[in-house]
Amino acid sequence: MIDGKRVVAVIPARGGSKGLPRKNVLPVHGRPLIAWSIAQGIAAEGIDRVVVSTDDSEIAEVSRAWGADVPFMRPTALATDTATSIDVLMHTLDALAAAGDRYDILVLLEPTSPLREVADIDGALRKLVGDSR
Repeated sequence: MIDGKRVVAVIPARGGSKGLPRKNVLPVHGRPLIAWSIAQGIAAEGIDRVVVSTDDSEIAEVSRAWGADVPFMRPTALATDTATSIDVLMHTLDALAAAGDRYDILVLLEPTSPLREVADIDGALRKLVGDSR
């Protein structure tokens, strides 16, 4: 939570990667690629929950093992080459809200960008809410 606002980090990770098949679960420097984003989301002070949106049971299993929540499996229609990130994010927010879990801020953590720093996530959240720390 930051400035009284609930924050969810969403990591979209579909199973049908074509350029590098299974990329989200392939090892990168000793852990699955997706685990880097999960760990960063968990370590960020301002993030209340880390949710992975996936259509793939192996990605879901790996994500849970690294500490993320996978409260639902993404519908097939949102796991195509043409599905947009915004549609996936809206589906995630709607599914969470339907379960009574609402958030004020969503942070998108792409699993293919593992080199971000936790301090950058928290810094971006502070800027968003006008915290000058």
